[in-house]
Amino acid sequence: MVLFDSHAHYDDKRFDEDRDDVIGALPGFGVAYVLNAASELKSSQRSLDYSQKYSHVYASAGIHPHEAIKARDGFEAALESFFGNEKVVAVGEMGLDYHYDFSPRDVQRDVFIKQLELAKKLKKPIIVHNREAHRDTLDIVKPYAGALGGGVFHCFSGGVEIAREVLEMGFYLSFGGAVTFKNARRAVEVIEYMPIDRLLLETDCPYMTPEPHRGKRNDSSKIILVAKKIAEIKKITLDETAAITTDNAKKLYNIF
Repeated sequence: MVLFDSHAHYDDKRFDEDRDDVIGALPGFGVAYVLNAASELKSSQRSLDYSQKYSHVYASAGIHPHEAIKARDGFEAALESFFGNEKVVAVGEMGLDYHYDFSPRDVQRDVFIKQLELAKKLKKPIIVHNREAHRDTLDIVKPYAGALGGGVFHCFSGGVEIAREVLEMGFYLSFGGAVTFKNARRAVEVIEYMPIDRLLLETDCPYMTPEPHRGKRNDSSKIILVAKKIAEIKKITLDETAAITTDNAKKLYNIF
């Protein structure tokens, strides 16, 4: 069984004491691929560093909406420089977060659009963060959808109608540990509705730890629990779920 964790954050400080041990052990758990999603420029550099150290790790480069307020004029050139390395495979994570509003919403939107312009220029896939900002996120992304190298709405939290719009734009939807929670009715409905060839697995570690480990630090070894839940929802085998979702992620990120 080969699993692909399409969204992780190993540069988080919660991995400072055992990062190398955790990442190095992942192939032994069947996790053959990990995408370390960046949140700002230093995080983009760390993601690139991990991708150079570990054959199973790939990187993105981007500015998270929480960090948008810190983005300096001309940050796009700094981001673009990361894409000289073949293991930097996506722009992001980028998007809007109206739950925390750590950055003013107009700044979030501006930084989001600038990254979309960069992804359009580079023909790279995007990783979209969208929390309590469905309509603004869709309205901003839609004009770019056909000009990008694809994309994924990570940790998808919308309902079936929002999912339909995202899928119609040609994007993937990604699900993590939240799908195992008892109150995950909306996610279950979306997974039942959508075709599995547009679905990715993720952990968003160290966050969103699946049951029965909720409340503890998450890591990619626990993605098997997400895969098992999605297999149950889609009424297919665990092996099929792993194979299809891994193939989906490899296609999105152009990993061959």
